[in-house]
Amino acid sequence: MYNIFIDGKEGTTGLQIYDRLAARSDINLITLPEELRKDRDARRECLNRADISFLCLPDAAAVEAVSLVENERSRMIDASTAHRTSPGWVYGFAELSAKKRAEIAAADRVANPGCYATGFISLVAPLVAGGIASPEYPFVCHALSGYSGAGKKGIAQYLSPERDRELDSPRHYALGQRHKHLPEMVAVCGLKAAPIFSPVICDYYAGMFVAVPIHASLLSKKYNLNDLHKYFTQYYAGHTFIKVVEDGAVPDFLASNKIVGSNNLEIYVTGNDEQMVLFSVFDNLGKGASGAAVQNMNIMLGLPEDAGLR
Repeated sequence: MYNIFIDGKEGTTGLQIYDRLAARSDINLITLPEELRKDRDARRECLNRADISFLCLPDAAAVEAVSLVENERSRMIDASTAHRTSPGWVYGFAELSAKKRAEIAAADRVANPGCYATGFISLVAPLVAGGIASPEYPFVCHALSGYSGAGKKGIAQYLSPERDRELDSPRHYALGQRHKHLPEMVAVCGLKAAPIFSPVICDYYAGMFVAVPIHASLLSKKYNLNDLHKYFTQYYAGHTFIKVVEDGAVPDFLASNKIVGSNNLEIYVTGNDEQMVLFSVFDNLGKGASGAAVQNMNIMLGLPEDAGLR
């Protein structure tokens, strides 16, 4: 039986992690009474009693939580942005390589990936690692998400009966190219410059797609659509949660909410031999947040990777 503490259980990600763990017989969830959930000493006791703590907190609060841990055996998974490019923290994307999976298994500190970053990295990191695209490639990324990714305040805006009519429409944001996920997208993929990133939030609850257009003429050598499909299929072969959709199975319309409720991520290789578009489709609260966090916990504890995520 493992002792697990969710610091910030009241937030969207924390609640989803709690739901995924509450029914498990191999997990003992450490909880705090409502009146103590922000009590520093009470949180310190829980953080040091836990085998693994999930930090589902704003960045500053996550940094503070780390400072409260004195027990060397107490491990952490941080779902905030605070430590995703920090020395001493392992980036929690196990499917990138066997080395990455081993690093997560041995780690005391794991930074859970951001949702948009998960989609982008799943598409771009293999291209750079395989020498297909240069680290200097001028990547562009378009992404679409349900409003659950906006956090409690954003969700409340969308659910309000008096909401602004502009929320009825898809809305572009981060127009200044300063989105908080860009540093990890650059660092994990080994890029020389940030991609041009265009995220859009829409009036539906959950689900996400991330799209990366590719010009064949800018790749390291001549690759056609079939070459890229074969490459991604081989790269992610044998993984539980990431699947490359079969060649010829691309639909006429690609919905961003098609696999909500799972920890799966689907990759589509579309377009033609000169202009390709790579898509990753997943649940921004699943593989994009809480599902990935539970997957990382399972790996760290040596448990079946899909425990609680089936």
